[in-house]
Amino acid sequence: MVEAVPAGAHRQSLWSDAWQRLQRSRAAILAASLLLLVCALALVGPWLSAYTVAQVDWTQATLATPPSFANGHWFGTDANGRDLFVRVWIGTRMSLLVAVLATIVSVVIGVAWGATAGYLGGRADGWMMRFVDVLYALPYMFFVIILTVVFGRSLVLIFLAIGAVGWLTMARIVRGQALALRQREFVEAAIALGLSPATIIARHVVPNLLGTVIVYATLTVPQVILFESFLSFLGLGVQEPLTSLGRLVAEGALEMESSPWLLLVPSAVLALVLLCLNFLGDGLRDALDPRQRR
Repeated sequence: MVEAVPAGAHRQSLWSDAWQRLQRSRAAILAASLLLLVCALALVGPWLSAYTVAQVDWTQATLATPPSFANGHWFGTDANGRDLFVRVWIGTRMSLLVAVLATIVSVVIGVAWGATAGYLGGRADGWMMRFVDVLYALPYMFFVIILTVVFGRSLVLIFLAIGAVGWLTMARIVRGQALALRQREFVEAAIALGLSPATIIARHVVPNLLGTVIVYATLTVPQVILFESFLSFLGLGVQEPLTSLGRLVAEGALEMESSPWLLLVPSAVLALVLLCLNFLGDGLRDALDPRQRR
């Protein structure tokens, strides 16, 4: 007699197998470790300094000073005498916060829209994806700039604006996966049981898309960070007294000839975060790829 296999056993083996493959990827593990270190410094780093993000050291206020352990400014100061060490980690915190929140917004909208369109198919799918095509035709940067100018430059609006227009690619990816899943036996069985389309999408379609969603969300975070950095470079991002990595890079670019550390330090942190996220995303993509299973 063939022994029945619990429904959750297969899914558990998939995730455990993916975790084992991820552990074998040295680049992904190193990237994850460095990313955790950067996040820890973004959280506790400002507490390690005697200065705050907007505090001016009047003994260093006339000219930007290079990094030095003697005066307590480990990354130096800017032309206003503000400690760059604190500002870099506050900026890292804000950039990661905006990126994560904007990615969550784009994932929620994109998964809901794409899964619904892919499962329903037919005319509903056609109309929903034509709407996505219309939004794709609109200038992405121009749309976000208009939102920030009309509604103000608040932090909440920044991640809502980026996330609200960043879900389009996610919707297309999820829709393609949902089109394939709707032909699977477990979906047909759920239809035969009389479950509603909303229940089938929530219980059967979306859970089987989590691998793809996680991978693309990991790769979306660096894109959002770069986009927020560009907005801050234009002066439309995070506003004073707060700061972000993009804003610090913009300020450092103005002083790169006389004070190169103002550009090099935030640029190095930004590059490190982006590299770690990309390596981690590549590792997750390979780990969650069913074709890699033995």
